[in-house]
Amino acid sequence: MKGWPAWTVFVKEWVDALRDRRTLAVVLLSSVLMGPLVLIALSGLVASFESRAERREVVLDGIEHAPTLVNYLQRQGFAVKPAPEGFEQKLRRSELGDPVLVVPKDFESALRRAEVPVLVLVSDSANKRSEAGSGRLQRLVAGFNRERSTLALALRGVSGEVLEPVRLGEKDLANPQTRGTQITGMLPFFVLMAVLYGALNAALDTTAGERERGSLEPLLMNPASPLSLVLGKSAAVSAVALLIAVLSCFSFIPAQWLLRSDTLAALFQFGWREALWFVAIIAPFAAALSALLMAVAIRCRSVKEAQASSAVLILAVSLLPLVGLLNPGGEERWHLWVPALAQNTLMTRVLKGEALGLEPVVITLAVCAVLALLGVGFVARVLRRAAVR
Repeated sequence: MKGWPAWTVFVKEWVDALRDRRTLAVVLLSSVLMGPLVLIALSGLVASFESRAERREVVLDGIEHAPTLVNYLQRQGFAVKPAPEGFEQKLRRSELGDPVLVVPKDFESALRRAEVPVLVLVSDSANKRSEAGSGRLQRLVAGFNRERSTLALALRGVSGEVLEPVRLGEKDLANPQTRGTQITGMLPFFVLMAVLYGALNAALDTTAGERERGSLEPLLMNPASPLSLVLGKSAAVSAVALLIAVLSCFSFIPAQWLLRSDTLAALFQFGWREALWFVAIIAPFAAALSALLMAVAIRCRSVKEAQASSAVLILAVSLLPLVGLLNPGGEERWHLWVPALAQNTLMTRVLKGEALGLEPVVITLAVCAVLALLGVGFVARVLRRAAVR
């Protein structure tokens, strides 16, 4: 090999990786498009809930027994519909998307006697459409109760304010960008998965794949040192993983244009700035992950064996980002020392509009650099031994 052996190996491996179009197509579909598709599907679900709420309909069973309640609901701008026959079965089968308020026959007479009639709210927690409307019905019944109580007190010359001796105000400390992480908080996970599966196929093919095809031994007969070969291979795998990550990050920008829910569209704040920060944060992790996958696969004699051996690493990268979600205490300092979890933490900070800080960036860079050096060193050592044989 003339010139710089590492560069020559890098170009060769990069061309080979891009030539495998079938694998690239699978990776692109599974890693790059998965996040936007999930967001679009989620926006469709939320949009259906919003459209149902905009219809402002209430379903009552025994509508003829409660003219007072019907009058109140109509004054609130709701259309009152009678419940269909067999509504419980329809709720169970998700054929009915609205909860049903069951009115007893003695509703009006009980109100006149100052008794407390019992209204039954029928819904199915497995039926998400009906479950979403239950809260609205509960608020309407609570408003009806307040109105009846206020009128009863007014007839006795008592102010209705005695029912509310204390008023509660709300103050939300989260800015709009922080509230948006309720939706965009899933993006770091999709980007990490894109890096993982982008590096996986290339790392396994350039190590165990070459050994299985019998092309690794002839490569070692070249005058280039094993370290140069490993550096070129590792750089190519990292470049493939980073390419998939870049496509994944920037795919969320046009995905926003397809959101059907106005609520999600208002909360979803992800632009070019956030995408560029994501790429900068994920690049060192791509290099470290590529080196580790190559270190796992270099001792395997086939791609299938390498896939089985790398299952633990794949599982760790997939589960570590979930630690931040399952930790009720929020972000902790040790999160920055754990790969994948550290990148998820920093990307979440970007989404919240918070400053990353110099120390967290240095820590994550140092950890990724150490892991990359260990992985490259291990692979070079194995190749050196194979060359000696």
